[in-house]
Amino acid sequence: MNRAAPLQGYSGDTLLLGFSVALISIGLIAIASASIEYSDFHFGNPWHHAERHTLYLLLGLSAAALCYMIPTETFNRLSPWLLFIAFALLILVLMPGIGREVNGAKRWLPLLGAFTVQPSEFAKFALLLYTAGYLVRQEDAVRYHWQGLAKLIFILGIVAFLLLLEPDFGATVIAVGAVVGMMFLAGARLIYVLALLASVALGFLVLVFSAPYRLQRLTAYQDPWSDPFGAGFQLVQSLIAFGRGEWFGVGLGNSIQKLFYLPEAHTDFVFSIWAEETGLFGALLLILLFVGLITRIMQTGWRAAAEGNGFAAYLCFGVGPHVCRASFHQYGSELGITAHQRLDATVCELWRIKLDHELRPAGYRVAYCSATPTRAAH
Repeated sequence: MNRAAPLQGYSGDTLLLGFSVALISIGLIAIASASIEYSDFHFGNPWHHAERHTLYLLLGLSAAALCYMIPTETFNRLSPWLLFIAFALLILVLMPGIGREVNGAKRWLPLLGAFTVQPSEFAKFALLLYTAGYLVRQEDAVRYHWQGLAKLIFILGIVAFLLLLEPDFGATVIAVGAVVGMMFLAGARLIYVLALLASVALGFLVLVFSAPYRLQRLTAYQDPWSDPFGAGFQLVQSLIAFGRGEWFGVGLGNSIQKLFYLPEAHTDFVFSIWAEETGLFGALLLILLFVGLITRIMQTGWRAAAEGNGFAAYLCFGVGPHVCRASFHQYGSELGITAHQRLDATVCELWRIKLDHELRPAGYRVAYCSATPTRAAH
């Protein structure tokens, strides 16, 4: 496979960079349009959320640039320490008086003023790094002996347990799915992977049926019109937004559903507003950009594997499916195809308000795992 021609002074993957820049740009436009009425009503400034989004974009891009300059091997060496820090943060957020509780969940640590961080995002980042390094160090054991998977499953279990204590069911699903997928691509025996998946599925079913709100989310999407002013209200309003968009949309800024008809229009349901304003054309464009991004991440992983860079390869194999699951599950939940669940698609969550699940800047997530393998080949 021929890699995209590099830009002058940039030795990474130009095509991957292009997908990331396109998604970042669409994300900024979408969040600005979807939040303008909400920001004006609550803060007296129609660009409140857009300005904050831009600030965190700059912080995230700075972090991505820093990660790009760090050699792959440095991430490999630091991965156990990063995982230890992730454990500490996940425990810290659960302590009374420290973690900030919002809507019954303690998922945020306050920094300065309104600035907060979500430890689960850093935990997913650290877990991907540690898993990639572990699969390289224990490659033969993982492929041929169940004991090789035992330690990794134990660590995954601790992370999942701490996430569920917050509770953060969505982050748990993403973390478990990413690690299991990496195990499979690393060559673990299929019988072990299937046994693990069966155990995980059984555990998730128990969790769903043990919490009424999870069961309600799981069943409400199947027929939202049976309770259009109750459990199905948000999905019904989302579907109305998609219907109003038709082929080419009502135009940027002209959404009706964002005028407080659709709850969380500026966070969980930004894609619905984007589809209303840009139509089927805009929605398909966004989906195709994500397909291109995910494909390029996986191609980068296979190229890194062919060049003998196992750590970078496994990291790409973790990030690519992670982005795919989180993004397309969010699309599905807004269309009523899957149950609604907040599945964050980035490892650089710096703001309590979700900066839009499906339009988040992909450069944060893939800069270190996609550009670095390319640099290693030079």
